Amino acid sequence: MAHDLHALDDPYLAFWREYQLCTLTTLRADGTPHVVPVGATFDPATLTARVISSRTSRKVRNVLAAGEAGARVALCQVDRARWATLEGLARVSDEPAAVADAVRRYAERYRQPRENPDRVVIEIAVDRALGRA
Repeated sequence: MAHDLHALDDPYLAFWREYQLCTLTTLRADGTPHVVPVGATFDPATLTARVISSRTSRKVRNVLAAGEAGARVALCQVDRARWATLEGLARVSDEPAAVADAVRRYAERYRQPRENPDRVVIEIAVDRALGRA
């Protein structure tokens, strides 16, 4: 079920604040999907989802391979009959302020992550929301 990004209801937004593991789907160079478990956050005010990761991870390399235009990705979480998917264009940032902001948001939803000098953030400009929460 598609949702209006500018009128997301409270249950949908609350679901994105719960401690839920997600999956991030990126595309490999050959076009096949690469799906991995991640922790993610969603800011409905800016329609930005964030995933912290090491710069050497396959998901980061897949996004970087798409170039400046960004990579089309899907971020999904499921809990029994409740599910939510955010789709959009992803880009990788290693800007210290962006990484620190993503870490702060991650810590609010999950826990403080371990130190990682190679940490970057995958920022997703969300343009589609699907689900039933």
